[in-house]
Amino acid sequence: MRKVESAMRNLSLAVMVAAGMLWGTASAQVRLKGYLGDRLDQMIEHHVVGTDIDYLTAPFIEKTERKNWWHTEFWGKYMHSAMPYLGYAGSQKLKVNIERGIDRILASQEPCGYIGNYPDELRLGEGWDVWGIKYTMMGLIYYSDGAKGDLVLATRAAAALNACRKLCDYVIAEIGPEGKRGRELWQTGNWSGYASSSILEPVVWLYNRTGEKKYLDFASYIVRGMIEPRQGPRLCDLALAGVSVADRNESGYRKDAAWQYVCKYGRSKAYEMMSCYQGLLDYVLACQKSQIGDQELLGKLRRAAILSAENIVREEINLAGGCTSSEAWFHGAKKQHLPYLHLQETCVITTWMRLCGKLLSITGEAKWADEIERTFYNAYLAAMKADGSEFAGYTPLSGNRYHGQHHCYMHTDCCTANGPRGFLCFLDNLFVRDNSAATFNFYASALVDGFDMYSLYPRENYARIVSHITGQLELRLRIPGWSRQTSVVLNGKALEGVEPGMYFTIARDWQLGDIVEITFDMPVVAHVLEHNVAFTRGPILFARDSRLDAGDFTEPFRRGIRDGQVIESFHPVRAASDDFWMQFAAVLPVGAHNENPEGAHGSMLTFCDYASAGNSWHRDNYYRTWFPIELAP
Repeated sequence: MRKVESAMRNLSLAVMVAAGMLWGTASAQVRLKGYLGDRLDQMIEHHVVGTDIDYLTAPFIEKTERKNWWHTEFWGKYMHSAMPYLGYAGSQKLKVNIERGIDRILASQEPCGYIGNYPDELRLGEGWDVWGIKYTMMGLIYYSDGAKGDLVLATRAAAALNACRKLCDYVIAEIGPEGKRGRELWQTGNWSGYASSSILEPVVWLYNRTGEKKYLDFASYIVRGMIEPRQGPRLCDLALAGVSVADRNESGYRKDAAWQYVCKYGRSKAYEMMSCYQGLLDYVLACQKSQIGDQELLGKLRRAAILSAENIVREEINLAGGCTSSEAWFHGAKKQHLPYLHLQETCVITTWMRLCGKLLSITGEAKWADEIERTFYNAYLAAMKADGSEFAGYTPLSGNRYHGQHHCYMHTDCCTANGPRGFLCFLDNLFVRDNSAATFNFYASALVDGFDMYSLYPRENYARIVSHITGQLELRLRIPGWSRQTSVVLNGKALEGVEPGMYFTIARDWQLGDIVEITFDMPVVAHVLEHNVAFTRGPILFARDSRLDAGDFTEPFRRGIRDGQVIESFHPVRAASDDFWMQFAAVLPVGAHNENPEGAHGSMLTFCDYASAGNSWHRDNYYRTWFPIELAP
């Protein structure tokens, strides 16, 4: 029965690809296997397929929002993952869900073009209406892209795109240049215009799909609001001046003010800032493709986005690939050993991976794939419930995993809605093929177009790629920056010139059955930060979990561990249960009382991967990643 189901799923995938019903192309070429394949299948079935679409779309029909909340973001986020996962899983239930959602959204559109849940007098103002419209536009475009290749759904795809046009036209008429509402777009919403300005991304998409200049003109208007007003987002000049993302608030911004969490002013909100940079990069690409715009300005915008992302890597990203406290930048890399409030919001994690994916496609630099990998295998998988049904709102580096919020008095939240988009980012970037080259960015076990990957990575340090093609093609392999000595072997012969942090290219006349073997350098490395220590192996952060050790997690390590030191005593051990992806044990110098012969001995400690730590979501299941080192006078 399982073989029949698998064959039907693969047939469904082939039909969807042929019909053009997959948003994007990369996910259509990949079928994950093993641990990650199981996690993805569970998330699709229990989360994406299981979503109550009537519940998500009800606010659009009711239009009763008077508290400036953000109910209308959930449907658009859902559509981002639902359309490609429809092709991946071939679920008839998911297809029915998608079609019913589109029917309800289209039926809710007013003659003026508005789709949302705010009454007229509160629209496009202080709340999250423009933010919600952004996601609604995205949802309509996702559907139009995925359905337009199907003869049966082509008319509905056109209707969805037309509804997106009418919605964007409404926004232009109301808060565009000389709009009826008498205010600039960047002056609406929250966080110095970040939230509303991030509508730039689907506006550019709409221009790309329609070719109508008015949408590029509107995008240019949004960009001016992003970079010119003194009290606006200022996404260009502050970045080019080298101001860190955590230090871009105005001098009068009060962190202790009552409105600090969702406020009108302030520029440290990570999710919205990165969403704006995503739109800016799309705008640059659209202008360059159309050969429109000031090339010097476009270069500055591109540079500002890259500089900001590099600053995030340098000053904000922790060992789990996560970032932010209370959803804001806070120079978190140097504070990750401390118990900061609301660490690693899942929306921020997902948006960070999406931004890295965009930078990877634009720059071709392997370091952005390194960042996606680190975040995905740690912070992202840690946030996902074991059965894939929901995502934690916040995922601390030490403590407990637990359920997210109930936003807007709905039984969902921004992070649970956003979560499936993160897995899609990993899936879309795992394997990318065009006419001249095929690129592996990640090394999960998967069946792909032209090559198949057999791997237990990153639990093991080995991956095997088998050719299913014949003819000339460049195979590009991302060599992780952390793997200092990587071995690449083709049909039993070692290849030279492999460098960490770069792509290694094998250009040859491929034959069916050619084998490429990759062995990564994966020692366990100690990271020391202000008398605290954590351990990583390759991209994986280690943790101690209360289900594995009954010891005192606050017991200090003895002095002498150096930052960057390779810890030789770690070795893999059999996992205690299926709850754990990987486990390692080591004899380590723990315990302050070492004045007697017995106390001088090390202790055997057991670690698991950070993503598995605390994944029971029970309050009595606690874990820790950073451990104190004893002090001396």
